[in-house]
Amino acid sequence: MKRSVLIAALLIGLVPLGAAQARDLQRIDTNGDGVISMDEMTAVRERVFKRLDRNGDGIIDEKEIASARQAIKDRAELAQARLGNRWRRMDANGDGKVSEQEFASSMPLFDLADRDGDDKLSADEIASVRKLIAEHAN
Repeated sequence: MKRSVLIAALLIGLVPLGAAQARDLQRIDTNGDGVISMDEMTAVRERVFKRLDRNGDGIIDEKEIASARQAIKDRAELAQARLGNRWRRMDANGDGKVSEQEFASSMPLFDLADRDGDDKLSADEIASVRKLIAEHAN
């Protein structure tokens, strides 16, 4: 699961934080034995290297690192903007503060996912949201 998809899933409560961490472990622990071996960690590092080596020449140069850093900065700025917008939407009474009640009652993504309005997310509704998020992340 891409990080942006994971964040979106966390925001709408589809994946508890513990499950997200477990999923990261599962992605590394490819043989499912509950531990990370040297071979599994080596495989992770190889994947990271290939992602950083954008031109595929077997070398990570300054330009590729600068590109990766810029991508991280861009994602961080986008996340900051989204957080600010989200916070403003949660402030239902417009007092510049988000109370616990405002925070708890503001779940627009859940409401959007709950297509039949029964205050429950069925497997089909969750699958639909995951599909939409995955399509948007690509």
